[in-house]
Amino acid sequence: MRRSAPVLLIILAILLSACVPLGGNSPDNTVTVSIAYGSEKRAWLEAVTTTFNNQNIETSGGKRIQIDATPLGSNDSLQQILAGTIQPTVWSPASGILIPVANERWGAANSGAELVGDAPPIVLSPVVIAMWEPMARALGWPDQSIGWADLAELTTSGKTWADYGYPEWGTFQFGHTHPDYSNSGITSILAMAYAANNKTRGLTVADVQRPQTGEFIRDVQRSIIHYGESTGFFADQMFTRGPSYLSAAVMYENLVVDSYNRERYPTLGTAVVAIYPREGTFWSDHPYAILNAPWVTDEQREAAVIFRDYLLDRPQQEQALQFGFRPADANVPISAPIVPQNGVDPTQPQTLLDVPSAEVIAAVEQSWVSNKKRVDVIVVLDTSGSMEEEGRLESAKRALSSFIDQLGDDDGIGLTIFGSNATVVSPLEPLGSKRTDLQTRIGGLFARGNTRMVDTVAEAYATLSEMPSGERIRAVVVLSDGADNQSAPDSVDRLLNILRADEDGTSIKVFTIAYGTGSDVNVDLLRMISEASGAKTYQSSPGAIEQIYREIATFF
Repeated sequence: MRRSAPVLLIILAILLSACVPLGGNSPDNTVTVSIAYGSEKRAWLEAVTTTFNNQNIETSGGKRIQIDATPLGSNDSLQQILAGTIQPTVWSPASGILIPVANERWGAANSGAELVGDAPPIVLSPVVIAMWEPMARALGWPDQSIGWADLAELTTSGKTWADYGYPEWGTFQFGHTHPDYSNSGITSILAMAYAANNKTRGLTVADVQRPQTGEFIRDVQRSIIHYGESTGFFADQMFTRGPSYLSAAVMYENLVVDSYNRERYPTLGTAVVAIYPREGTFWSDHPYAILNAPWVTDEQREAAVIFRDYLLDRPQQEQALQFGFRPADANVPISAPIVPQNGVDPTQPQTLLDVPSAEVIAAVEQSWVSNKKRVDVIVVLDTSGSMEEEGRLESAKRALSSFIDQLGDDDGIGLTIFGSNATVVSPLEPLGSKRTDLQTRIGGLFARGNTRMVDTVAEAYATLSEMPSGERIRAVVVLSDGADNQSAPDSVDRLLNILRADEDGTSIKVFTIAYGTGSDVNVDLLRMISEASGAKTYQSSPGAIEQIYREIATFF
């Protein structure tokens, strides 16, 4: 495996830093508390922050407190803090699991200093396996508890839903986010490592390095449809596309509650329930960490404490309930919407897993890298004449080279370019044997001709369709301005019909990048293609394209 997640994330942090104004200056009569927080609690935190800022609360020195809160991925924000590209007063990731990692990495670069000391939780939500209620009942729920071992057995036994009396459901299809980017992804693989060793605490590096642990993780990964950086994306895809797309996914309890919101999911016809794994799970405890960093002033620290106490006051804790979170204040009773009618159990979880050391977390992440599901991906790159504008092609070539560096030798990759015609630059085959040659070929590409995009995408899709379904993640990644002027007249309708006819979660995902600026970029066409396949579309200028390719890589 060639990629190094911490290094890549630091590079990503540098790219993002210009867009994330954390730790800036404030007027003389104001003290600004900048907060980098896990985006899972965005709706609640935005609501309470607006109310707080409107109250003109002051410090003991008479300065008005202004809260400037920015949602970021938990791992992403940590890497940016460590890289020095953001300097928040407060860091509030989705889970305290990252705190030992933060302290270990900060201490290594700062003579053993501790970045995070006291960090009380401000809201709670257990990590659960969200599953369609009929499927959960077929596995014996609620009379029989379900756990990670059941998922591993289901994927290795060769059983399908037909073995449980429901042939119409096909195969079991599972999803969790990428551990290098997402808190729920980290908690997923840590819980698997604990389950593989029949432990709830005291997990060691030796435990993780046992062959049986790697085998257990690999067994669960077999049913993965793809990874991703966003737990919310999995929730949206599962709740809008239905059981044919995903049987189950790791997410937070509050997202299961949200599935019952008919304003958000008006067409959801099948109920979702939260499975609390019998081997144990973690709290997504949203710690509030006032950083022990040189850029945090005493005045900011005082203001941050005032805001922390405000968040923990009963009215704000009760408000958190309305967004599906459990209050961190034990004196605030759990009530609606955290009720069985919304697919959750307020008496759970019964077994909590202990947060291991940073060393153990790193060992589990490495085991996952070795045992994750592999990908077959065909990159489709627009090299038409319009790609000469704004240095588009040169930027795209550099970004594509970085994307390839993130793939492993066992991953399959193909490259097809198109102008007036399509050319297979490199056929779909394992990357390891051709990595250097492929990078050289990318460097030699130049722009010419018209734009034959849709037909080229259809041909790449047909090539991947010949690969066995379910054994690997299969994807097409398309970069183009979408201004197709060379494909057959009915090509768009034919492609969309093919994509929509294949709703299965293991179907080929077509990620599209609407590349360039101005009205010549056909964002709508590219979005229709990606959404029809169950993937995502992105918009990018040449300056941001490397970041976009990195985001797509999180799905693999």
